[in-house]
Amino acid sequence: MSGAAGKRPRAAWRDVSGIVLLDKQPGPTSNGVLQAARRLFRARKAGHTGSLDPLASGLLPLCFGQATKISGMLLDADKTYRVTAQMGFATTTGDAEGEPLESCPVPALAADAVESVLARFRGAIEQVPPMYSALKRDGRRLYELARKGMEVERAPRQVVIHSLHCMVLEGPQLTLEVRCSKGTYVRTLVEDIAKALGTAGHVVALRRIQLGPFRDERLWTLGALEARLAEGGEPALDAVLLAPDAALPHWPAVRLGEAEQACIMQGQAVFVAGPAAQRVRIYGPSGCFLGVGRMTAEGGRLAPERLMLDLERVPQAQ
Repeated sequence: MSGAAGKRPRAAWRDVSGIVLLDKQPGPTSNGVLQAARRLFRARKAGHTGSLDPLASGLLPLCFGQATKISGMLLDADKTYRVTAQMGFATTTGDAEGEPLESCPVPALAADAVESVLARFRGAIEQVPPMYSALKRDGRRLYELARKGMEVERAPRQVVIHSLHCMVLEGPQLTLEVRCSKGTYVRTLVEDIAKALGTAGHVVALRRIQLGPFRDERLWTLGALEARLAEGGEPALDAVLLAPDAALPHWPAVRLGEAEQACIMQGQAVFVAGPAAQRVRIYGPSGCFLGVGRMTAEGGRLAPERLMLDLERVPQAQ
């Protein structure tokens, strides 16, 4: 990316809102590409919805402005990855960026034997988080301790592997597609699968292809965004932004009248028809997305949680 976008003064930041589905490339950190995209959009406020390892590529939804209010709601979403695993040796990090750690012979990997092992990892399983992770121990990131050659005990955590299939089997390499819950470490999953196959293994390629309601059909690289800005200016760039409620299509919708909208936008609960004990998307009488709220257990009362306060700058779903 050229340096021009990175030289804009802080005073040039603007109040732009929406979600861009970024196609992260292998190499940079998630925060690095977030900041580069933020400079392109000149967005005063920005955040992402769950980082990818530097080695990884694929879907990284970035939220700007008012859309950052719903970014945390995507952190709990299921995710789908396409991962290529190399059998035969482990690394310090569990992926190709680490140093070789352990070498093991690779048994003949027949498709039926691989499927038999994969079946054991579907459903609820326990994982021990890797040392090279952002989890904290006594206020310090585990990867900071790992870089000093330290290893500490980590309690296993339960995660859910919703689906796990071998897409390609070529010699000592397996290409897997895995849909998993929040908190799953694919590197650890690969290491555990390799161990169950009687060898060691690590990740050589990882691509996220789905996160919550978003898939990888409409992704933008940083280069494509920069070209769009150069060709059509900020209006062309802003046209790629999705409305904030695009992240929540599975939530029930509640539409308010004028009086209820006025109360909700002042942070007051209102009485409306809606599903009991559920978080909902809230819309005004014109169809404008107002934010999210929660219905009481008995239904009928809606309390606001996160509101889109600057509605004029929030793109609406088409």
